[in-house]
Amino acid sequence: MIPEPAYIAASAVITLILFVGLDLFWKLPAHAGVSGTETIEREIEADGGDRCGGWMIGNIVTSPDASAGTLIAACGYWIWGVPGGLLAAVLIFIGARICADKGYAAVSGTLLATAVFWALDTFAGFPPETFIAGIVIAILIVQGISPKHISRILGKLWRRCS
Repeated sequence: MIPEPAYIAASAVITLILFVGLDLFWKLPAHAGVSGTETIEREIEADGGDRCGGWMIGNIVTSPDASAGTLIAACGYWIWGVPGGLLAAVLIFIGARICADKGYAAVSGTLLATAVFWALDTFAGFPPETFIAGIVIAILIVQGISPKHISRILGKLWRRCS
């Protein structure tokens, strides 16, 4: 059996890849999606960061996106399994409507995360609570360490993927 810190570290990597991949798929670094995003992008760019990465971080901060969907899915899955993850998708959809956001990244992130959590829990023995810790660590990596440097990495990823 893998010790729990290893599950948390693996969950952090998996959820980071999951939500960044979905944000790139839904083209969040292409432009500001909701109000407030451009303000965050301007601040990050003025600090030496990347414009596209700044838009992506701005979209993450100001509206439900794949990271929020993944976090709520982790909580829903931990509480109630797959039905909890599906309920989380409904709540994220409503939250996106309140923010006047299309919410494609958030809803798809919630549904995909629920499927991934179910598969890892069922077939690899990941304890459900490790997904909550993992996504919190993943979000802190993107938003909490250095917006300037993370925006540069996200901007490079975006240019390679687009």
